[in-house]
Formats: sequence, structure tokens, C-alpha cells
Amino acid sequence: MTPQQYCQQKAAQSGSSFTLSFIFLPKTQRHAMVALYAFCREVDDIVDECTDFNVAQTKLNWWKTEIANLYANTPQHPVTKALQPFIAQFNLAQEHFLEIIDGMEMDLKFNRYEDFKQLQLYCYRVASVVGLLSAQIFGFKNRQTLKYAHDLGMAFQLTNIIRDVGEDARRGRIYLPLDELKKANVSEEDILNSRETARVKELMEYQIERAETYYDKALRELPTEDAKQQRTGLMMAAIYRTLLREILQDGAQKVLNARISLGGFRKLSLVYAVWLKQTWS
Repeated sequence: MTPQQYCQQKAAQSGSSFTLSFIFLPKTQRHAMVALYAFCREVDDIVDECTDFNVAQTKLNWWKTEIANLYANTPQHPVTKALQPFIAQFNLAQEHFLEIIDGMEMDLKFNRYEDFKQLQLYCYRVASVVGLLSAQIFGFKNRQTLKYAHDLGMAFQLTNIIRDVGEDARRGRIYLPLDELKKANVSEEDILNSRETARVKELMEYQIERAETYYDKALRELPTEDAKQQRTGLMMAAIYRTLLREILQDGAQKVLNARISLGGFRKLSLVYAVWLKQTWS
């Protein structure tokens, strides 16, 4: 199995909406994105699958060393071998890969976030940084596009947190800022015990409203001249924002007990609509 085949298999196993949009990319960019996504999956799986803190920390430390190997042109892992040709080609920064690992370390060390400022750092590391790397791979002329990529990453991660609030609670995690729970008169026990109350509904609607503001901000920031090159991110935005609105329409508090998702055909339709719009605009 080649390094690229390994990454392709890793991406396919995830079943993520993100990989759906990769099919519209030129071959080189598609391979770069698959390798980047596989890296994210590798480090994320450590946190999800390792129950021993010390083992997980050791594995993340290994990945930090492996990123150093990658930038010294001596990668050992199939994922970093797959990434190697694209580092210089797309000017991918070493510190961004290390930031992603730092974000995974936050998942090891914290299962609560005191306020949005603390959560914002987590979202930046695990999502906005991925957005910045992706923007480099897609290509841009105007550096304003990096602001778009940053804020779109924030919107995606906030959507993930909203969608997964019940699933995370069953693993003992609460990503919703604790000071916002207190302000809404919602207790940690309400979230952990999946209580679909009016107060929880109001809290979740507030979270959705904030995610929507990040989508709005990101789309305002995207320069017209870069929209076509960045259309893969716009495809992802179409899927994730539609999901966010489905959650709101379904009853925002219901995410505590049910995982809301879009069907494959609907996702493909959203992706294709963006492709058509950006291709012919």
C-alpha cells in the first residue's frame, strides 16, 4: 500500500462530509487534501481511542517529532510521506501542524471550557488552522482569503460542537462554555443527563446564532477573485450550514438525544450546486 493509498483509506473510513467535496479538486490538490485530512484523523483518533492519558500524550509527542521529521525530509509514517511532496509546493507551515496537535492535547487535558475565549483557542487549533492549510492548498491571490479560512474553520467547529453535544456529554465532555450555561440557568447535569428543557433550547439557539455569525463573517471576507479556487470550502460550508439550520428547525435542544445529519443525496446536491455556481459565475 502506498502512502497515498493509506491516506485515502483513512479518509474513506471516516465517512466525513469533508471528503465529499474533494472529488471536484484537481488531482494534486485532491491528494494534498486527503493527506492533510488523514493527518487530522490520525491525531484525533489518539484522543478518541486512548483511554490512558500517558499513552495518548506519548503518541501525540511522537507526532510532534514526526512533523519535525517531515520538515527535515525524513518522514517515517505513511501520512507524513504522503504530505511531503506538498509542503513546499503549497507553502504549508510547520507550526500549523503543531497547532493541530496542541488542539488535540487540549482534548486530553480539558473536558470543560470556562468561557468562549478558552473554547475559541481550541476551535482555532483544531479547525481554523486546518482551514488555513486548506486555503493554501486550494490557492488564493488575496491574503484576505486567510481571514475567511480562519472564520469558516471556527464556524465548522462550532457546528460540530452543537451537533455532537449529546454524544460528547455521554463521554463526560461539555464544550459549551460554562459561563454561558450559568447565564442561561442550565446546569452541567442538565447537559450530562440530556434534559431537553426550555432553558437548554434557548442555550442551544444562542450557540447556533453564534455559529451563524461566523458563517456570515467568513463569506463576507472571501474576496471575489478567490471564490472559484476556494469553492471546496464553500461546498463544505453549504453542507455544514444546512445541517446547522436543520438542527434549529428540528428543535435545537434535541441534539442532546439524537444526532441530526443530512442524507448522502442531499449533501451531494448541495456540493454540486456550489460547484455549478462557482464554475459558471
